[in-house]
Amino acid sequence: MLSASSKAFAVAKRERRSGNLPEVLIWRELRRRPGGYKFRRQHPLSDVVIDFACLECRLAIEIDGQAHSAGNRPERDAERDVYLQARGFSILRLPAAYVLQSLEDAIATIVTACVERQPLHHQPLAGGPPPRSGEVFESSSQ
Repeated sequence: MLSASSKAFAVAKRERRSGNLPEVLIWRELRRRPGGYKFRRQHPLSDVVIDFACLECRLAIEIDGQAHSAGNRPERDAERDVYLQARGFSILRLPAAYVLQSLEDAIATIVTACVERQPLHHQPLAGGPPPRSGEVFESSSQ
């Protein structure tokens, strides 16, 4: 089960109101459900907040500005990535400059990542699902 702390909920709520231009532009497009995928903005998960998430594909999308390359931020980002990967998420990091230069390419990159994470067929549970009506053929014993 995925849950979040009250601190993460508060941070997510505050961040949704921020006017970060690359995130605003991405969200405007992701709200339209490109590729048929549903996205969440500033999604809290435990003690972290993911910029954008596609829960169906277990994809975390992070928009990284210049601050992500300064100080101890690269190490913190790496720790977050390990934390999210341990919970089944794949992380897609897009530089903010890339989003501003080519929004269409950024959206295409996100949709491609979703497609790659989406299995063609789900694995059945142990023993498989029960057969549908008419699928069971009784062997004739003579």
